[in-house]
Amino acid sequence: MKSSVLQKPVFAVLAAIFCTLLWGTAFPFIKLGYAAFAIDDGDIGSKLVFAGCRFFLAGLMVLILLCVSNKRFVLPGKSDLLPVLSLGAVQTAAQYLFTYIGIGFTTGANTSIITACASFLTVLFVPLFFRSDRLTWLKILGCVLGFGGVFFINQGGGVTAETLFGDAMIFLSTVCAASGNILAKKVAAGRNPVLVTAYQLLFGGAVLLIVGLCCGGRLRFEAMNGVLILLWLAFVSAVSFTIWTALLKYHPASKITVFNLLVPVFGTVLSGVLLGENVFRLETAIALLLISGGIVLVNLSGNKEKKS
Repeated sequence: MKSSVLQKPVFAVLAAIFCTLLWGTAFPFIKLGYAAFAIDDGDIGSKLVFAGCRFFLAGLMVLILLCVSNKRFVLPGKSDLLPVLSLGAVQTAAQYLFTYIGIGFTTGANTSIITACASFLTVLFVPLFFRSDRLTWLKILGCVLGFGGVFFINQGGGVTAETLFGDAMIFLSTVCAASGNILAKKVAAGRNPVLVTAYQLLFGGAVLLIVGLCCGGRLRFEAMNGVLILLWLAFVSAVSFTIWTALLKYHPASKITVFNLLVPVFGTVLSGVLLGENVFRLETAIALLLISGGIVLVNLSGNKEKKS
């Protein structure tokens, strides 16, 4: 995909929505993957091996595309190495370390909605790093509505101590995701977003894989459905991270990351369809309404800044 296409607002919006749709499929498919590989909730090592395989495969997919398009093997330059590896450590290794631990202790719906907090954290902290991306009262109100959505989705008789632990792990992953969005914008500036994505996924995946193996984790590649699920998750990461990194390179971080709020919409619906979870509750409806309101307010703020 040519960078000039992603610079156009209409195509940027469509690309961002496409990324969130792909990420929305990830949450239920991770749980399906756990079932296919017979990974128990308490088997953290195997979960991390599963995550490491997913992201390392995703990095290989992107690297193969990069090398084919350039007709040669492409390596990052010396000046690119540290920034790219730092991004991989935060956006892939740390973020998904918490995600894969937490996802086994909470529902797919809770996971997808709490993850949306990364958008609000990015909106709140990005002005500290990019002066052009200002914090406004509309953006703050949008953040309040979003956290209100997280509050409502965690209400009800289904909340247990085990669920709260999972929710806490997922929230820590959103902190890493928000930091990764800001870091990705800095790292992608002046660099090829495909190269950045390939090597940050390879490094982050390798870290997760090594940690998982050290924790005694392993995978048995006996069931074909497990392999297909793993390949699908790798494809999701390869495509979505490549496009997302390019979008962050060409557009303000707050305007792009706010689309992450669509992930819970896709994730909640898919969790209900694929996992049979009871997602069609009053708390879920209120949460989705609040998060949708947050998207509108942040976008209204962006339009007012543009007019002024």
